[in-house]
Amino acid sequence: MTTTAEDPAVVGKLSTLDRFLPVWIIAAMAAGLLLGRLIPGLGDGLSAVQVDGISLPIAIGLLIMMYPVLAKVRYDRLDTVTGDRRLLIGSLVLNWLLGPAVMFALAWIFLSDLPEYRTGLIIVGLARCIAMVIIWNDLACGDREAAAVLVALNSIFQVVMFAVLGWFYLTVLPGWLGLEQTHIDTSPWQIAKSVLIFLGIPLLAGYLTRRLGEKTKGRDWYESKLIPRIGPWALYGLLFTIVILFALQGKQITSQPWDVVRIAIPLLAYFAIMWGGGYLYGRLAGLGYERTTTLAFTAAGNNFELAIAVAIATYGATSGQALAGVVGPLIEVPVLVGLVYVSLALRKRFTHTSIEASAGVAQ
Repeated sequence: MTTTAEDPAVVGKLSTLDRFLPVWIIAAMAAGLLLGRLIPGLGDGLSAVQVDGISLPIAIGLLIMMYPVLAKVRYDRLDTVTGDRRLLIGSLVLNWLLGPAVMFALAWIFLSDLPEYRTGLIIVGLARCIAMVIIWNDLACGDREAAAVLVALNSIFQVVMFAVLGWFYLTVLPGWLGLEQTHIDTSPWQIAKSVLIFLGIPLLAGYLTRRLGEKTKGRDWYESKLIPRIGPWALYGLLFTIVILFALQGKQITSQPWDVVRIAIPLLAYFAIMWGGGYLYGRLAGLGYERTTTLAFTAAGNNFELAIAVAIATYGATSGQALAGVVGPLIEVPVLVGLVYVSLALRKRFTHTSIEASAGVAQ
């Protein structure tokens, strides 16, 4: 998005690309589905070369999508985020206590008779978002510096806690409740690789771009000249990734529509609960619009790259667990795009509240 979080005239200054984003996303999903159905062997071709279990074109799309947003982050302001205990504690509770528990409950409520899909969804719930959430936050004019810190925090916890939580939610807790048990086969190194590839590469590139750009030309030139040039590539990368995602699974999705619906129902509930919970906490904690928005989207998003890679490595590429992982981003993309517009609409309420509070203080 070409507007900044500090700019109040959001709608009036949107570029054509930004203004018609829902149209482009719907067109990208439709194009992907058509390509997947009409071109035999396309899915196999796209998956022939992989990066950490993810199709190379998807990996490229994700890196292109994340780089411009991370190049916009003002890294010299990160200390203003790390000192915000309300934000950091809220993020840890939402992402690592509430998120996996909510997905576990929803998976068992809606998919108790479909163990493969149920397990796949639980794995999705364990994989906290470190990639696509950055662009949702940017589109909703959230706090970029806060997003960078929370994503880094999620990355650290992901390496340390993913396997432990997988063991707990797939084996220990079901055993306590008298439910069917399963297992997860992953290692901290596998998770660390995912983090290094899908966050480390664009983060380093974004940091170096800002550091070198500001050093040679100054901040004014960097933010007024360079950022507008590279900024649109975030959405180009997003649209490219959506086309590839839907093309890879187009045949499977259209041939198993009821299965997709069954998986989509708990996912829709999950996104609503987590985004709403993050938003409610931010409001009650007085975080302000930008950081409340960042908290809500980091709570609602998931690291589908990791979830799909783990599902494929453990259960196989054609397994129900892998399908559940793939359906995750297919539902997440349109839902979180919709929540971007909900956030922008709610922004006015934050502005009005701030004005009223200021007026009360003045009196």
